[in-house]
Amino acid sequence: MKTPRSFDHVDTWVFDLDNTLYPHHVNLWQQVDARIGEFVSSWLKVSPEEARRIQKDYYLRYGTTMRGMMTEHGVRADDYLAYVHKIDHSPLEPNPAMGAAIARLPGRKLILTNGSTDHVDAVLGRLGIGEHFEGVFDIIAADLEPKPAPQTYQKFLTLHDVDPTRATMFEDLARNLVVPHQLGMTTVLVVPDGSQEVVREDWELEGRDAAYVDHVTDDLTGFLQKLATG
Repeated sequence: MKTPRSFDHVDTWVFDLDNTLYPHHVNLWQQVDARIGEFVSSWLKVSPEEARRIQKDYYLRYGTTMRGMMTEHGVRADDYLAYVHKIDHSPLEPNPAMGAAIARLPGRKLILTNGSTDHVDAVLGRLGIGEHFEGVFDIIAADLEPKPAPQTYQKFLTLHDVDPTRATMFEDLARNLVVPHQLGMTTVLVVPDGSQEVVREDWELEGRDAAYVDHVTDDLTGFLQKLATG
């Protein structure tokens, strides 16, 4: 049996954005997912079905479809990001309870995402929790190298002067917790609550029992509330 790391020593709280700070069943990412498919189909001049296959293949192999499209087809990141993040954020609802819980956590709060700062701003604005975060490390700050690349985490830690042994990482993809755990971070996997259908690949929902996952929650707000009062 593994012994999960605690939060007693934590002074930096690091959050992924999509499907982490809002529930999976909002399916906001499904809109982005559809836009990615449209972009791939248009750029490569292939059918939607073939574009879908390529999209998911690159996502799995490169960490993001964008990275695959840049590497194999010379796509410009600015063009890609501007297109795929042009979505309707209205399904997101304000979450003052989460904001209050985040505010009560001792120390700094940061966001580490494979998305863009424009997307982060839009999401946090809808959730009403942006004021609680000190900084955002996005795909541009990562020099377009997405999680789970080890160098991306190192750049993040260096830029924001984070001691990983005193930090926690919240993520919805277990594979993105491998490196943080190796670096000494306490890791938390955020999973669907099972109340509604979610649109995810099978591999995206794996890893709950992995040795590098210290804690699992299907209710991030409740989880943070317990941490803040514990």
